[in-house]
Amino acid sequence: MKVAAIIPAFNEAERIAAVLDPLLSSPVVDEVVVVDDGSTDGTAAVAERYAVRLVRLPENRGKAAAMAAGVEASQGDVLLFLDADLTGLTPSHVERLVRAYAEGDADVVIGVFRNGRIGTDLSQRIAAFLSGQRVMSRAHWARARGAIEDTEFGIETALARLAAKEGWRKKKVELHGVSHVRKEEKRGFWLGFTDRMAMYWDVARSFFRRL
Repeated sequence: MKVAAIIPAFNEAERIAAVLDPLLSSPVVDEVVVVDDGSTDGTAAVAERYAVRLVRLPENRGKAAAMAAGVEASQGDVLLFLDADLTGLTPSHVERLVRAYAEGDADVVIGVFRNGRIGTDLSQRIAAFLSGQRVMSRAHWARARGAIEDTEFGIETALARLAAKEGWRKKKVELHGVSHVRKEEKRGFWLGFTDRMAMYWDVARSFFRRL
């Protein structure tokens, strides 16, 4: 089993190191691919300081396209997806996710936040399927390609719908102390709020989209 970690990133220069440090310290990850999704800050420059494979998209294409580009550039048969703005991530969290998948009783493993921040904990208790932290096989990702071609932030919703339709076995792993930086904190309240509403719209659109 060869594990490829895929990190889609858009303007995460200030935050991505907190994800790459524990990833590269974990013995269960064989390769790390960072996809700079048309960033206008120094995200790529930060990633270049690490022993990772860097994929640079010329323009911002959205999370789904960035994830697909990362998969295409990777070689692992098992894919670990992580958001680039996580806080509190440790090598043990990474190992728990991968080992849960290696047990062989799930087709997809989803990491959910616990005891990180009240807001993110609550949102993932309500809709754990929206978590961007997951492990799945390359074969299952290939089955999902048709479901994600017309989505940006709704990729997790599209994957969840396909998993339900095809009866994928799912397992949740609690990531204690892990959270992420909210959009309002990154861009200011109004710009962040606008981005969040756009994200929710894409999630809703993916939910109702016919597979």
